[in-house]
Amino acid sequence: MKSVFFSALHKSSGKTMLALGLSRVLTSRKLKVQLFKKGPDYIDPMWLSLASRRPCCNLDFHTMSHKIISSTYRDTAKNADFAIIEGNKGLFDGIDLYGSDSNAALVKVLKTPVVIIVDTRGMTRGVAPVLLGYQAFDKDIKIAGVILNQVGGSRHESKLRSSIEYYTDIPVLGAIGQYKEMAISERHLGLIPVNENCNADDSITEIAKIIENNVDIDHFQRISTSLEVKSLKSKIRPIPSPDVRIAIALDTAFGFYYPDDLKAFEKAGAKLIPFNTFTDKSLPDADGLFIGGGFPETQSSMLESNKALREDIRKRITLGMPAYAECGGLIYLAQDLTWQGITHKMAGVIPGNIVIHEKPIGRGYVHLRETENNPWKNINFRNKEKELPAHEFHYASIENLPAKTIFAYKITRGYGINGQYDGIVIKNLLANFSHQRNIGDNKWVERFTSFVRNNKKL
Repeated sequence: MKSVFFSALHKSSGKTMLALGLSRVLTSRKLKVQLFKKGPDYIDPMWLSLASRRPCCNLDFHTMSHKIISSTYRDTAKNADFAIIEGNKGLFDGIDLYGSDSNAALVKVLKTPVVIIVDTRGMTRGVAPVLLGYQAFDKDIKIAGVILNQVGGSRHESKLRSSIEYYTDIPVLGAIGQYKEMAISERHLGLIPVNENCNADDSITEIAKIIENNVDIDHFQRISTSLEVKSLKSKIRPIPSPDVRIAIALDTAFGFYYPDDLKAFEKAGAKLIPFNTFTDKSLPDADGLFIGGGFPETQSSMLESNKALREDIRKRITLGMPAYAECGGLIYLAQDLTWQGITHKMAGVIPGNIVIHEKPIGRGYVHLRETENNPWKNINFRNKEKELPAHEFHYASIENLPAKTIFAYKITRGYGINGQYDGIVIKNLLANFSHQRNIGDNKWVERFTSFVRNNKKL
């Protein structure tokens, strides 16, 4: 398998567009392309999955150890011909001053060469010292090529290429002009997700055509590092026959799910039953309910119009159905949702009102510590003092919660519900703004599935 890491000098340089286009080009050449995304992002991986026709996998230092990152990478890519890892922000950017969580650190763990995408607007000769500085900053990083983006024309391209070729030994793999097709509509959390964009596949096809015409694909393949991928030996456990059914919201309002988390439900003995919050009048026959993140605010009028489903969900949870909701799911279960001055009724399970603000309320990595009120507290979690890594990215606040609201988590880093707590507990419902990932010590999927199973037996 060949592999390459896409990075940049700074965020919004065009990494995602290049990853989309190149993966589609390679896929059209009958290669199996496996895409990875650094960080906890949901939206970019949805696009990347569509481009390669394979689920994109997240690699994140916050929730994964080096060993887990390496094994996940190898196991996921073992049947692929080509792996592309898209970084976030710039090559050396990260939270830690010493770069332990940077893109460069991930490059070292995965042992891949780097292709730098440079947004060249406002640059000519100055591109050379910047690239030289990147090479000198960490000599353990192999910068194998550069792709020039947002090039202003042939004259601009000539100046850039001449400077790079004269002062550096980094090959220029291509130059992309300022194409309107290379821009995908964005919103407050980034790109509009593919589940809301009926033209997403066509957009990727157009991007791929531009990439194929402006990037030396053969050279790109040559500079990629060949890696013999062998998955780590582990005992293969047969997938059990499902004994619980869990309804999952899947539509244009709710789509923020990690593919490996969904796969974990199957391994835990659960069958996921999709339902649509706009068209289904009641929940499917199920023992539990899972509503993940998404953009309920952009679909709030349609969510309100399906009164029958909202009432059915409220009734089921009130009667004790085990349920888990993250961010968008929490918003949907509240009394109502106000965005841009307009209020719509939601499911009415949680006694609070959601307000969507212009700036983020909670953004970044989160550390959770379980309280004694967590409904899953006695299931497969021995170290009660251990902090659980998660992340949040919401513009929403929940107002008018009762003073005696019960919380499942204490926030030691992040914001959650109110800066102190997250995880509202009502009956057998757990709803938080934080997004969890079923990896490492935080086996939340297994715990929730066991909770559903235990309640089914009652």
